Amino acid sequence: MSDDATEKLTAAMAAGDERAVERFYRLYFDWLLAQARRCTGRDEAFCLDVVQDVVLRVMRIVRPAKCEAQLRGWLKLLLQTAACDRIRSESRRRKRESAAIIGQASANDEDESRLHWIQEQIAKFDPELVRLIDLRFQRGWTLRRISESLGLSIGTIDGRLRRALSDLRLQAMDQWHD
Repeated sequence: MSDDATEKLTAAMAAGDERAVERFYRLYFDWLLAQARRCTGRDEAFCLDVVQDVVLRVMRIVRPAKCEAQLRGWLKLLLQTAACDRIRSESRRRKRESAAIIGQASANDEDESRLHWIQEQIAKFDPELVRLIDLRFQRGWTLRRISESLGLSIGTIDGRLRRALSDLRLQAMDQWHD
């Protein structure tokens, strides 16, 4: 894209022109997705989320860019920031989930009872899922290490763990909040 076309496109986006936003999306989506994969090394779903975050930020704060190199440099910076934010958020979520499922039992009888209940529920899961939970939360393995060990994709492992934790949370809410 020429420098003049880049400046016109970004100026139109800054002015709120929906067609300019659509054109930007069509022109830069594939490039942003490739950059997200290169930057993070993560699966497609994660990278698509990062790209979505970037596009939303662009729509909020875009300013006219003098040339395509300037625009691409800015987009790379936004992408790196969005990827870091997503990774940090995911890390915090994992820590919360780990603490909720595996957490240390206190001397409190209620906590011990809840921990026992959680262990019973996990024991009812499919043995392969129990193994994933053990590797991830008891042993602290990364999704990549589990993937390489079991020959499953990172996305498959992450999806199975998320669904199991979501189901367990719902059961726990039913158990203790009725």
